Amino acid sequence: NETMVEFRLPKNSTVGKGRIFTATPGASNVKNFRIYRWSPDDDKNPVVDTYEIDLDKIGPMVLDALIHIKNDVDSTLTFRRSCREGICGSCAMNIAGENTLACLKPIRDIEGDIAIYPLPHMPVIKDLVPDLDGAYAQLRSIEPWLKSDTAPPPDAERRQSIEERAELDGMWECILCFCCSTSCPSYWWNGDRYLGPATLLAAYRWIADSRDEHTGDRLDALEDPLKLYACRTIMNCTQTCPKGLNPAKAIGRIKELQLERKA
Repeated sequence: NETMVEFRLPKNSTVGKGRIFTATPGASNVKNFRIYRWSPDDDKNPVVDTYEIDLDKIGPMVLDALIHIKNDVDSTLTFRRSCREGICGSCAMNIAGENTLACLKPIRDIEGDIAIYPLPHMPVIKDLVPDLDGAYAQLRSIEPWLKSDTAPPPDAERRQSIEERAELDGMWECILCFCCSTSCPSYWWNGDRYLGPATLLAAYRWIADSRDEHTGDRLDALEDPLKLYACRTIMNCTQTCPKGLNPAKAIGRIKELQLERKA
């Protein structure tokens, strides 16, 4: 006898076909934006709505299209945005299969229809808005601030050499958009314990800071089979970072420091 295995998807996981918003008559430069829609206000499954947008009426970035849809086509569409300059990280989402920032993603770089979904493997609050409470709790757990037992100079800052300051390059630029963490399979499966690339990059930023005097405590806190070592060096994090940073390198450096302490 053959044994059949039945897999059941969670409630509201099946995505259906939604509404189609047609372009205005006479539009000649039209592109379809297929956008994930889900609301907690009803018991319906998520759908993908299609918006036919005249590119001649909007700016060059995907965020320009979303703002146009929100303002002029469908005011119910929900997403985060703020700076429009790749600084705040608010408009992080999955665009054409890649985690990135809508404000930095040119429409012209995407062939065919543009599929837009919230960051993957995160709870969804509504439409393109992910719930980042868990990610921020993990960030707080690594205490991302300067910890020093030595009082600062009374009339000056805590100083660094040019070389010491250069050690922080490639880390301080992180805007905590969490594109990297939500692109990581290890974070998908172990997100409750694995801290993820964004948080580990932030952790190494303080480990590497010459002004911080709690390096040992920070490394002790990361000495865990899953917090740090769930990283499998898949490199999705580095590939997807919209700021061009290398979280995988920072994670590798933390592992090296852990080994050096045991030698």
